[in-house]
Amino acid sequence: MTMKLNCPAPDLKISEWVQGNPTNISDHRGNVILVEVFQVNCPGCFLYGLPEAIEAFTKYRDEPFTVLGLATAFEDFDKNNLDNLKKLLETGEVVGETLSTLKKRAWLDDNKLRYKIPFPVAMDNLVSHDAEHVDQKVIKIIEHEIPKFERFSYGEQMRIRTRIRDYVLQQEYTAETFENYVMNGTPTSLLIDKKGILRHQLFGTTGKLDKLVNQLLTE
Repeated sequence: MTMKLNCPAPDLKISEWVQGNPTNISDHRGNVILVEVFQVNCPGCFLYGLPEAIEAFTKYRDEPFTVLGLATAFEDFDKNNLDNLKKLLETGEVVGETLSTLKKRAWLDDNKLRYKIPFPVAMDNLVSHDAEHVDQKVIKIIEHEIPKFERFSYGEQMRIRTRIRDYVLQQEYTAETFENYVMNGTPTSLLIDKKGILRHQLFGTTGKLDKLVNQLLTE
Protein backbone atom coordinates (compact mmCIF):
# COMPACT_ATOMS: atom_id res chain seq x y z
CA MET A 1 0.00 0.00 0.00
CA THR A 2 1.06 3.58 -0.58
CA MET A 3 -0.31 6.94 0.34
CA LYS A 4 -3.19 7.86 -1.94
CA LEU A 5 -1.85 9.28 -5.19
CA ASN A 6 -3.16 12.44 -6.84
CA CYS A 7 -3.63 14.11 -3.45
CA PRO A 8 -1.64 17.01 -1.94
CA ALA A 9 1.77 15.85 -0.75
CA PRO A 10 2.28 16.65 2.96
CA ASP A 11 5.49 18.34 4.07
CA LEU A 12 8.29 16.09 5.26
CA LYS A 13 8.65 15.57 9.01
CA ILE A 14 12.28 16.45 9.65
CA SER A 15 14.51 16.08 12.69
CA GLU A 16 17.47 17.88 11.11
CA TRP A 17 18.69 19.13 7.74
CA VAL A 18 22.19 17.68 7.56
CA GLN A 19 23.10 19.00 4.12
CA GLY A 20 21.75 22.16 2.51
CA ASN A 21 19.46 24.84 3.90
CA PRO A 22 16.26 23.84 5.72
CA THR A 23 13.42 23.57 3.22
CA ASN A 24 10.34 21.49 2.49
CA ILE A 25 7.90 20.44 -0.20
CA SER A 26 5.66 23.48 0.24
CA ASP A 27 8.65 25.78 -0.44
CA HIS A 28 9.01 24.49 -4.00
CA ARG A 29 5.52 24.93 -5.42
CA GLY A 30 5.86 25.44 -9.17
CA ASN A 31 8.67 22.90 -9.41
CA VAL A 32 8.51 19.18 -10.00
CA ILE A 33 9.87 17.64 -6.79
CA LEU A 34 11.68 14.35 -6.31
CA VAL A 35 12.11 13.17 -2.73
CA GLU A 36 14.58 10.29 -2.69
CA VAL A 37 14.06 8.27 0.49
CA PHE A 38 16.83 5.95 1.63
CA GLN A 39 18.37 4.29 4.66
CA VAL A 40 22.06 4.49 5.54
CA ASN A 41 22.08 0.71 5.99
CA CYS A 42 20.48 -0.10 2.62
CA PRO A 43 22.85 -1.30 -0.13
CA GLY A 44 20.17 -1.03 -2.81
CA CYS A 45 19.71 2.65 -1.99
CA PHE A 46 23.36 3.32 -2.84
CA LEU A 47 23.53 0.98 -5.83
CA TYR A 48 20.31 2.10 -7.51
CA GLY A 49 18.11 4.69 -5.78
CA LEU A 50 20.61 7.45 -5.04
CA PRO A 51 22.56 7.17 -8.35
CA GLU A 52 19.26 7.44 -10.26
CA ALA A 53 18.26 10.51 -8.22
CA ILE A 54 21.69 12.11 -8.79
CA GLU A 55 21.39 11.46 -12.51
CA ALA A 56 18.00 13.21 -12.57
CA PHE A 57 19.37 16.10 -10.48
CA THR A 58 22.21 16.59 -12.97
CA LYS A 59 20.13 16.15 -16.12
CA TYR A 60 17.32 18.52 -15.10
CA ARG A 61 19.26 21.06 -13.03
CA ASP A 62 18.26 23.90 -15.40
CA GLU A 63 14.57 22.92 -15.29
CA PRO A 64 11.95 23.76 -12.62
CA PHE A 65 12.99 20.65 -10.73
CA THR A 66 13.94 20.10 -7.08
CA VAL A 67 15.57 17.03 -5.55
CA LEU A 68 15.50 16.43 -1.81
CA GLY A 69 17.08 13.48 0.00
CA LEU A 70 15.48 11.96 3.07
CA ALA A 71 17.25 9.40 5.25
CA THR A 72 14.71 7.36 7.18
CA ALA A 73 14.75 4.34 9.51
CA PHE A 74 12.29 1.50 9.93
CA GLU A 75 14.84 -1.10 11.05
CA ASP A 76 18.48 -1.38 12.21
CA PHE A 77 18.17 1.79 14.28
CA ASP A 78 21.75 1.37 15.54
CA LYS A 79 22.97 2.01 11.97
CA ASN A 80 20.18 4.05 10.38
CA ASN A 81 20.74 7.07 12.56
CA LEU A 82 21.70 10.74 12.45
CA ASP A 83 25.36 10.19 13.35
CA ASN A 84 25.96 7.77 10.49
CA LEU A 85 24.09 10.05 8.09
CA LYS A 86 26.40 12.92 9.07
CA LYS A 87 29.48 10.73 8.51
CA LEU A 88 28.16 9.73 5.11
CA LEU A 89 27.58 13.30 3.97
CA GLU A 90 30.75 14.74 5.47
CA THR A 91 33.26 12.02 4.56
CA GLY A 92 31.49 9.47 2.33
CA GLU A 93 31.87 6.79 5.01
CA VAL A 94 29.33 3.97 4.84
CA VAL A 95 28.41 1.32 7.41
CA GLY A 96 26.81 -2.07 7.90
CA GLU A 97 25.39 -3.96 4.93
CA THR A 98 26.04 -0.96 2.70
CA LEU A 99 29.75 -1.19 3.54
CA SER A 100 30.03 -4.94 2.97
CA THR A 101 28.00 -4.99 -0.25
CA LEU A 102 29.62 -1.98 -1.90
CA LYS A 103 33.06 -3.23 -0.88
CA LYS A 104 32.45 -6.54 -2.66
CA ARG A 105 31.38 -4.66 -5.78
CA ALA A 106 34.41 -2.32 -5.66
CA TRP A 107 32.23 0.77 -5.27
CA LEU A 108 34.35 2.19 -2.44
CA ASP A 109 37.69 3.90 -1.95
CA ASP A 110 39.01 3.35 1.60
CA ASN A 111 35.50 2.32 2.68
CA LYS A 112 34.12 5.61 1.38
CA LEU A 113 31.56 6.19 -1.32
CA ARG A 114 32.99 7.15 -4.70
CA TYR A 115 30.22 9.65 -5.44
CA LYS A 116 28.80 12.57 -3.52
CA ILE A 117 25.14 13.32 -2.92
CA PRO A 118 24.74 16.84 -4.39
CA PHE A 119 21.27 17.81 -3.17
CA PRO A 120 19.90 18.75 0.28
CA VAL A 121 19.50 15.81 2.67
CA ALA A 122 17.53 15.59 5.91
CA MET A 123 16.90 12.99 8.59
CA ASP A 124 13.34 11.77 9.03
CA ASN A 125 11.84 12.55 12.42
CA LEU A 126 12.04 9.45 14.63
CA VAL A 127 9.48 9.23 17.42
CA SER A 128 9.83 6.96 20.44
CA HIS A 129 6.84 4.77 21.09
CA ASP A 130 4.36 5.67 23.78
CA ALA A 131 0.96 4.09 24.37
CA GLU A 132 -0.93 6.73 22.38
CA HIS A 133 1.44 6.55 19.42
CA VAL A 134 1.36 2.75 19.35
CA ASP A 135 -2.44 2.81 19.24
CA GLN A 136 -2.40 5.37 16.41
CA LYS A 137 0.03 3.27 14.41
CA VAL A 138 -2.05 0.12 14.90
CA ILE A 139 -5.10 1.99 13.57
CA LYS A 140 -3.15 3.31 10.59
CA ILE A 141 -1.84 -0.14 9.64
CA ILE A 142 -5.33 -1.61 9.86
CA GLU A 143 -6.77 1.19 7.71
CA HIS A 144 -4.18 0.72 4.98
CA GLU A 145 -3.57 -3.03 5.07
CA ILE A 146 -6.92 -4.54 6.08
CA PRO A 147 -9.64 -2.57 4.23
CA LYS A 148 -12.47 -4.96 5.25
CA PHE A 149 -11.43 -5.13 8.89
CA GLU A 150 -14.93 -4.25 10.16
CA ARG A 151 -16.34 -7.40 8.55
CA PHE A 152 -14.31 -9.66 10.84
CA SER A 153 -15.83 -10.96 14.05
CA TYR A 154 -15.02 -9.11 17.24
CA GLY A 155 -12.73 -11.93 18.38
CA GLU A 156 -10.82 -11.97 15.10
CA GLN A 157 -10.50 -8.17 15.20
CA MET A 158 -8.94 -8.41 18.65
CA ARG A 159 -6.50 -11.10 17.51
CA ILE A 160 -5.47 -8.96 14.52
CA ARG A 161 -5.02 -5.89 16.73
CA THR A 162 -2.85 -7.89 19.13
CA ARG A 163 -0.61 -9.22 16.35
CA ILE A 164 -0.16 -5.76 14.85
CA ARG A 165 0.48 -4.21 18.26
CA ASP A 166 3.16 -6.82 18.99
CA TYR A 167 4.79 -6.01 15.63
CA VAL A 168 4.75 -2.27 16.38
CA LEU A 169 6.23 -2.76 19.85
CA GLN A 170 9.18 -4.67 18.35
CA GLN A 171 10.30 -1.42 16.71
CA GLU A 172 12.15 1.15 18.79
CA TYR A 173 10.98 4.16 16.82
CA THR A 174 8.57 5.29 14.16
CA ALA A 175 9.83 7.47 11.31
CA GLU A 176 7.11 10.04 10.78
CA THR A 177 7.53 10.80 7.06
CA PHE A 178 7.96 7.12 6.23
CA GLU A 179 4.71 6.40 8.08
CA ASN A 180 2.80 9.40 6.69
CA TYR A 181 3.51 8.30 3.13
CA VAL A 182 2.86 4.62 3.96
CA MET A 183 6.07 3.53 2.24
CA ASN A 184 6.87 -0.12 1.66
CA GLY A 185 10.62 0.22 2.19
CA THR A 186 13.69 1.83 0.67
CA PRO A 187 14.71 3.09 -1.79
CA THR A 188 11.48 4.99 -2.46
CA SER A 189 11.11 7.89 -4.89
CA LEU A 190 8.28 10.37 -4.29
CA LEU A 191 7.38 12.44 -7.34
CA ILE A 192 5.32 15.58 -6.79
CA ASP A 193 4.00 17.78 -9.58
CA LYS A 194 4.18 21.56 -9.91
CA LYS A 195 0.91 21.97 -8.03
CA GLY A 196 2.17 20.00 -5.02
CA ILE A 197 0.25 16.81 -5.84
CA LEU A 198 1.83 13.40 -5.19
CA ARG A 199 1.77 11.74 -8.58
CA HIS A 200 4.07 8.74 -8.21
CA GLN A 201 5.54 6.68 -5.41
CA LEU A 202 8.19 4.29 -6.73
CA PHE A 203 9.54 1.54 -4.49
CA GLY A 204 12.73 -0.29 -5.39
CA THR A 205 14.37 -0.23 -8.80
CA THR A 206 11.82 0.49 -11.52
CA GLY A 207 13.82 2.23 -14.26
CA LYS A 208 10.90 4.65 -14.71
CA LEU A 209 12.17 7.71 -12.83
CA ASP A 210 13.66 9.67 -15.73
CA LYS A 211 10.61 9.15 -17.96
CA LEU A 212 8.20 10.20 -15.20
CA VAL A 213 10.21 13.30 -14.26
CA ASN A 214 10.27 14.35 -17.92
CA GLN A 215 6.51 13.85 -18.20
CA LEU A 216 5.81 16.00 -15.16
CA LEU A 217 8.14 18.74 -16.40
CA THR A 218 6.25 18.99 -19.68
CA GLU A 219 2.85 19.43 -18.00
